[in-house]
Amino acid sequence: MTDHPARRLLLVHAHPDDESINNGATMAAYAAQGVRVTLVTCTLGERGEVIPPELAQLSGAALGAHRLGELTAAMSALGVRDVRQLGGPGRYTDSGMMGLPDNTDPDCFWQADVDQAAGLLLDVIRETRPQVLITYDPDGGYGHPDHIQAHRVAMRAAELAAAEGIGIDRIFWNRVPRTAAEAAFARLATDLPALPYAEAGSLGDVPGVIDDDRITTTVDGTAFATAKATAMAAHATQITVLPPYFVLSNDLVQPLFTTESYELARGERAPGVERDLFAGIGGTP
Repeated sequence: MTDHPARRLLLVHAHPDDESINNGATMAAYAAQGVRVTLVTCTLGERGEVIPPELAQLSGAALGAHRLGELTAAMSALGVRDVRQLGGPGRYTDSGMMGLPDNTDPDCFWQADVDQAAGLLLDVIRETRPQVLITYDPDGGYGHPDHIQAHRVAMRAAELAAAEGIGIDRIFWNRVPRTAAEAAFARLATDLPALPYAEAGSLGDVPGVIDDDRITTTVDGTAFATAKATAMAAHATQITVLPPYFVLSNDLVQPLFTTESYELARGERAPGVERDLFAGIGGTP
């Protein structure tokens, strides 16, 4: 194990489970190196659909509390110790899918004042001083209001931090290279031709798919495939894990990626595709 206590990574996500799906291997890999990994989750996912019939009675605050427990177990599997909820647990509630009446709840994250929420995240940035921030693209990956709002809040908090002289060297957006997604779905069609409860997905079901030439950085998390699958399985209300695949409540099978990819949104880019989110920062390799 190479210890990098001076490296600090901040991830901003909308709901419990988003972090494990998008960045589970990345988080585990850097945590194993001694990097300080901080996760901020903006809601508890109180309006998420519940997969297991035995948990179907959970909703609202009770579901949020249960999902917080799932998040704790998932982060234990990844070796991540610094896990926070924006403004404290329940400060902002899940907004539901775009276009639903839930979006108008004054307590939901979609209705949050961006500057106010960014100020809460700025408190975390002041304390942890991350060099690298990971969040979603402006569309939130697939248009969910909480994901879009998480992007807005994270980017605004970075601006506020910069105004105070707290520079975040690099900001990355979660991505999936198109060729990797196509290859994974081709394997899926061969491996699982006829699942009784799920139909094969498509590229449209995978958030953040972009052309390969926009991928700036990849993290090879193959050695942490089991940790990622375990973390995802901990979110049992939302995910059924069938390595190397998983199923959400929409019953669509998706690939479980262990090499995770990113697009550099802010910061200096080296030539080619980098293999380290911290490349070129403060003498890091």
